Amino acid sequence: MCLAVPGRVAEVYERDGTRMARVDFGGVLKEVCLEYLPEIAVGDYAIVHVGFALQRLDEESALATLRLFEEIGALEEEFGDAWARAQAEAQPEEAS
Repeated sequence: MCLAVPGRVAEVYERDGTRMARVDFGGVLKEVCLEYLPEIAVGDYAIVHVGFALQRLDEESALATLRLFEEIGALEEEFGDAWARAQAEAQPEEAS
């Protein structure tokens, strides 16, 4: 399955005349083309499909979507072991 997944723009830069970004998907960083969203900035969320940011999304909707995808196992299928590692590292350790 190939999903359109929300991610947070961590860095914006230009490569060969094309506006690009490094987008954070819960600890998994991917390079994404921003040509369809020229107004998007660092800290914004976007829906990304096959390496292209397609639509800006508010943080609440992005996080809700990511939680739902995680519940149904879609993120593991999309990102594999890297997603599981990032999630495990992001979880706070339980106090003893």
